[in-house]
Amino acid sequence: MKDALGSVQSLLILGGTSDIALATARRLAADKTKRIVLAGRPSERLDAAAQDLRAFGAEVETVAFDASEVEEHEKALGAVFAGGDVDVVLLAFGVLGDQAGDERDPVAAARVAQTNYVGAVASGLVCANALKKQGHGSLVVLSSVAGERGRKDNFIYGSTKAGLDTFAQGLGDSLHGTGVHVMVVRPGFVETKMTAGREKAPFSTTPDAVADAIVAGLRKGSEIVWVPAALRFVFSGLRHLPRPIFRRITQR
Repeated sequence: MKDALGSVQSLLILGGTSDIALATARRLAADKTKRIVLAGRPSERLDAAAQDLRAFGAEVETVAFDASEVEEHEKALGAVFAGGDVDVVLLAFGVLGDQAGDERDPVAAARVAQTNYVGAVASGLVCANALKKQGHGSLVVLSSVAGERGRKDNFIYGSTKAGLDTFAQGLGDSLHGTGVHVMVVRPGFVETKMTAGREKAPFSTTPDAVADAIVAGLRKGSEIVWVPAALRFVFSGLRHLPRPIFRRITQR
């Protein structure tokens, strides 16, 4: 449970090698977070991330977690909550996929949906139910502005984020009054290892900037956070553009 000053005492990250999640964990660890659990596929990167966070004085453990193996989520994540209350769960896993290749390979496209949406629904509900049972906590869901409106060059990935965003908003409403808070984070293009080599988009941001926005949003009790904040106004316009105009703009 948060301390008297409102500092997060325990953090669970789903997607334990995510650049954004680890940047957030470093900020929270520097602000007195004592217990951090990194859930992800076992790897040297996961172990290295845990060791990096231990340098901040936090107790860090890793848990084997695969977003696509939804039947195992209850067991893997339930064990984390059995080990003590969790103040914040950060749902940060996801894959970009290869739009052109995935259009030609429906099975590959389905794998993107399985990870980004189906896996998030299953793990999100497991964590939400555990948070509700303990009577407090925040679930932070990394969405994307890609889910705001489908584009020719990323509609498979964007559709999974649109579904995730809607799911998270509805989940937040269903948990209102239970002591559990859901916050949806909508970054623009983030310069991470996942997007390395891709052309930057306008309003690009960094993992550190997203982490700052997440921490600030948790302190304020925000329900939706845009990064950078100006994207809220950009997409309020883009969302309502007639399709022929939107198509011309996004196909340049």
